[in-house]
Amino acid sequence: MRRLSQHALALPFALMAVVPAYAEPIEFTIDPEHFSISFAVNHLGYASVLGFFTEAEGHFAYDEETGEFGAGKVVVQSDSVFTDNDDRDEHLRGDDFLNAEEYPDIVFEFTDFTKKGDKEGVLAGDLTMLGQTHPVSLDVTLNKTAEYPFGHGKYTLGLSATTTIQRSEWGMDYGLDMVGDDVHLRFELEANAKSGSF
Repeated sequence: MRRLSQHALALPFALMAVVPAYAEPIEFTIDPEHFSISFAVNHLGYASVLGFFTEAEGHFAYDEETGEFGAGKVVVQSDSVFTDNDDRDEHLRGDDFLNAEEYPDIVFEFTDFTKKGDKEGVLAGDLTMLGQTHPVSLDVTLNKTAEYPFGHGKYTLGLSATTTIQRSEWGMDYGLDMVGDDVHLRFELEANAKSGSF
């Protein structure tokens, strides 16, 4: 029988050191400095008003072996809405729309994930806004998972997600003849693996 050299025997172990193998889901925390939530709503049929929510946080589990997302939660501060117009932003924070004083948090909690490809899937969950909870599904694309190349150096996941909701379903029915019912949402984020999760 041919004997393997010490270098050949060492190769599999060297590869294991380069490519991390995770035996269970990794817990990730969304990096608030790299978390963008944008929305677009039609105005009188002329054009869409574009805006952002500038304050949000969240966490979730992701299984690298299966490519599936587990339990997770995102909390958005409703008074952080921004459309680059002070009067409009104050109106959006008021009772006609987000009612941010009474309902400061918009909460999305994951309930299920369906893979549609190696890096795509549909993330289902419950969206609570204005004291009402309804199911929502997001189209998700996993962009990248790798050690961050500088700075914190943590194992980082990046993803994009989109969905469209009807605001009237949550009782936000002010001005439906002027401001569209459909709210197109887009999420872009980086999330860092929690220490000790792998």
